[in-house]
Amino acid sequence: MKKLSILGLFIFALISFNSCETEDDVVFTTQDPEGFVFTNSTSDSYILSQGTSSNLGERFTWGSADFGTPTNITYELQSSISGDFMDANVVSSTTSNEIAMSIGQMMSIATEAGLDADPDSPAPNTGSFSVRLRAFPGDGNGADAYSNTLVLNVELLENTGGGGSGIMPSSWGVVGSGYNDWGNAGADGVFYTTDQADVYVAYVTLIDGAIKFRENNAWDNNYGDDGADDTLDAGGADINVTAGTYKITLDIAGGVYSIDDYSWGVVGSGYNDWGGAGPDAKFYYDYTTDTFKVGVQLLDGEIKFRMNNEWVTDFGDTGADGTLDAGGDNIAVTAGYYDITLDFNNNAYTIESSNVWGVVGSGYNDWGGGGPDFALTQVQPDVYYGDIATLIDGEIKFRPNNDWATDFGDTGADGTLDAGGDNIAVTAGLYRVKLDVANGTYELNKIQ
Repeated sequence: MKKLSILGLFIFALISFNSCETEDDVVFTTQDPEGFVFTNSTSDSYILSQGTSSNLGERFTWGSADFGTPTNITYELQSSISGDFMDANVVSSTTSNEIAMSIGQMMSIATEAGLDADPDSPAPNTGSFSVRLRAFPGDGNGADAYSNTLVLNVELLENTGGGGSGIMPSSWGVVGSGYNDWGNAGADGVFYTTDQADVYVAYVTLIDGAIKFRENNAWDNNYGDDGADDTLDAGGADINVTAGTYKITLDIAGGVYSIDDYSWGVVGSGYNDWGGAGPDAKFYYDYTTDTFKVGVQLLDGEIKFRMNNEWVTDFGDTGADGTLDAGGDNIAVTAGYYDITLDFNNNAYTIESSNVWGVVGSGYNDWGGGGPDFALTQVQPDVYYGDIATLIDGEIKFRPNNDWATDFGDTGADGTLDAGGDNIAVTAGLYRVKLDVANGTYELNKIQ
């Protein structure tokens, strides 16, 4: 590696140019840093999809490089398709000791490597690329050092057409103080495609605040509403919203939008004393199957499914044949943990025994002494969501079925799930929670 030993000579030459007097030059030298390596662990494989492009792919961490002299050090995370870094590209740079790489950044590299998410294409959807760190002091004109190399195995999730209507995530999203603190607390709420061109729909839980609609989690193309008349105005005024769960329809073709109360929940003696013991268990939308799902702990009793926590629209099952019947008979259930799916396309439902992961801790329920854990719902395989969790100052962990047989913490506070790991410190606020068991990561996005 090159050594930086020219700074004093440069100073000397500069002084000589401007003065007839000569002075002893001061020479700074740098030393090759030892032990400059990645300290984070990596997954066996990273599953990449357009719908999660804004999510964290991996957080890279390392110890400081020591060049033997006090100086600012810049770190570059480089990627290489060939593996020899003759084709090195800079992913990101920092003066700290960590860099986050998003799923979208991974997808861009994978695409450059020739991977393809089209199941009908001969190109593969699995492969790998390499990353390393470059460290350099000062302005980068002298010595530099390189870390060890990590090889990341990736898989582009093939486009199988989403649900029966070909539903896929769109480039549009919901942003604002009413959703994600104007982008400071996670990705925008996703709009999904419909059978109409330029018409999109999102299912979101909002808090009191304001929202807008923007494309690609950026402000280059956004809509508000000047006049609060449900008309889309490019770069228009913020749209005021109140806390609740909504279906938002974005009709760019028609230049209008709508925000409607919309939630489905589990109600009954088998869950919440027919609404007398709290709100219904909320369903989450799964675009891959075009269904609504919830992970829930049930009691011995009966349940039904109703809309907006009220008795205007509800479904039971007359005949106990797995068919949704408007206003139908109560559905008998036994105590346990279940995944429930509502399929309105086929007028059917399923109730299947399953592990229900949840949030436990002094930051939520006094480590289980103050009630059940905050339940998360498996929306895609091994990926669990929950909103909105009201946490207090304290610590949390993740565990299934309100039991300590298995739990995850985070040793190192690096966003990585560690079996039996350290407690995770949290501060009081409202959070959107994501637990990605498949990739061994989690997100706690504090929206207020």
